[in-house]
Amino acid sequence: DWYEPWQKVLDEADKPFYKWFSGACCNIIQNALDRHQKTWRRNKQALIWEGEDGSRRTFSYLGINREVSKLANVLRSMGVARGDIVSIYMPRVPELVFAMLACAKIGAVHSVIYGGFSVEAVHDRIADAESKVLITADGGFMRGKTVELKKIADEALQHSPSIQTCIVLRRTGQDVAMQAGRDYWWHDLMSLPIAGIKCDTVPVAADDPLFILYTSGSTGKP
Repeated sequence: DWYEPWQKVLDEADKPFYKWFSGACCNIIQNALDRHQKTWRRNKQALIWEGEDGSRRTFSYLGINREVSKLANVLRSMGVARGDIVSIYMPRVPELVFAMLACAKIGAVHSVIYGGFSVEAVHDRIADAESKVLITADGGFMRGKTVELKKIADEALQHSPSIQTCIVLRRTGQDVAMQAGRDYWWHDLMSLPIAGIKCDTVPVAADDPLFILYTSGSTGKP
């Protein structure tokens, strides 16, 4: 589905600066979630997740839309706007998906940082993105071990002046340091009145960036 159709699929007038789907306006959320909210598919299971410990959670298209809209409202209230890059350093949980989709809904770009990366890698990726917001968790489970995500993030944020807000998901339940005025629990934010209001999807240009994904860094800086 498109908000506005394209005028031309490929514009080669200014080589090598090719333009794709010029004039088109869309948003991946319109296709992934919005169009299903008024059909029978709204109650169909869209995400079936099983954790390392065997726990299972399921979400319908309606349920995902609810969570994504709430987080999108929270991000917007924090000043995140179209074109801004939000860094995401989380374990492999449904909320990781919600965070990516919430960014897309308001036209923001997401940069997912692998949940096993070091302080230096997290810092470098935040610096490259110049993110104002980092979304992380207290910790995560990986191959039977607990990864101290918040502790690693805290060390990285000591040298990341661009970060104004850190959203923390409670996953492992371990004690973590929370810096007043910067760090906020995910569940507290999602229960705020601002989170519950209607959140419209932002139409963006067809060639607007959706995410940043790094290539392998084994041979140097990615």
